[in-house]
Amino acid sequence: MIGLFNDCFPPIMDGVSVTTENYARWLSLRRGDVCVVTPQVPLADDTKRTYPVYRYLSVPIPMRKPYRYGLPQMDYTFRRTIHNLPFTLVHAHCPFSSGEVARNIATARGIPMIATFHSKYRADFERVVPNKFMVDRLIAGIVEFYDRADEVWIPQESVGETLREYGYRGPMEVVDNGNDFAGQPCSTSDKAEARRRLGLEQDVPVLLFVGQHIWEKNVGFILKALSMIDEPFIMLFVGTGYAENDMRRMAEELGLTTPSGRNGKPKVKFCGAIYDREVMCRYYLAADLFLFPSLYDNAPLVVREAAAMQTPSVLVAGSTASEVINHGENGFLSINDEGAYASLISFLITHPERINVAGMGAAATLARSWEDIAAEVSDRYDHLVHRYNHRVV
Repeated sequence: MIGLFNDCFPPIMDGVSVTTENYARWLSLRRGDVCVVTPQVPLADDTKRTYPVYRYLSVPIPMRKPYRYGLPQMDYTFRRTIHNLPFTLVHAHCPFSSGEVARNIATARGIPMIATFHSKYRADFERVVPNKFMVDRLIAGIVEFYDRADEVWIPQESVGETLREYGYRGPMEVVDNGNDFAGQPCSTSDKAEARRRLGLEQDVPVLLFVGQHIWEKNVGFILKALSMIDEPFIMLFVGTGYAENDMRRMAEELGLTTPSGRNGKPKVKFCGAIYDREVMCRYYLAADLFLFPSLYDNAPLVVREAAAMQTPSVLVAGSTASEVINHGENGFLSINDEGAYASLISFLITHPERINVAGMGAAATLARSWEDIAAEVSDRYDHLVHRYNHRVV
């Protein structure tokens, strides 16, 4: 059995959660011997999944709703269940509680462990830990975790630079993320229908952000830039997070939530978290541009999801996330300045032909299906298990 381990899983939604879910879904369809190990979450319902999900005791993380702190060592029922599962390989998608469970299983049973590095953990630590020495010790623990993996995977080349900055010196392999919207219809008429179903005007440019509502993702940068744009637009924020209420206040202070323009509607709308993937696809399809100036993210899945619906992203040049973007070909790049970002958006929404070209390029270069990824990953698993079993000890 292949075990996929991550500290968040639906109904908690973020890029790593969606990645883990799609690994499990497509690998279970391809090979059938897959399970997920993750913390318990209120209202989680795994009964309709085609693979088993084993959840362990958890408590809320203060200031990080809806994330949970896992306590697998205190969940004796979970420990008994896991002890009896016939794992042949474990794949950890984070280095915390679920990653420790994966590492303990690999060590105890003498089986291989893959660890994928997804996130910039130092920024998360620095926000809640005031002591630099303590942050450095936490980062050292993360490096030690990846040092003990049999293979370390990264979703794109530039992500490895972050792990190198942390102190990791071992080998890394690039394994792309997929996209569960790849191949969906996205014609002009499909876009018009998506807007109709979302109650959006057909002739007003639609801008979109999807992700955690946290300052690290540069959401304040987006709001400031929007306040400098004179052209009509509607900006949709999808998601939730600790900064959501402050974002709403900031949008109000910047005059973005008061009725304006010829339609008498606010320029910014907060849509909350959306868990239905079909509805989420509709938002990507309805948008003209996806705004993602984050310097925090490594390889954001949301950029690829937007690309699948021919919605190009506007990123900050030099950010890790921007590595996959060629300006004007499959997305757009701005310098790290709100005024420049606003000017670029203003230019693009008045030159829709540029958006169309980049949208088609984005779909062609960034939207690889999870089914294809699962085929590659399954082969990698089998090869690693074979090599591990035939290694010279």
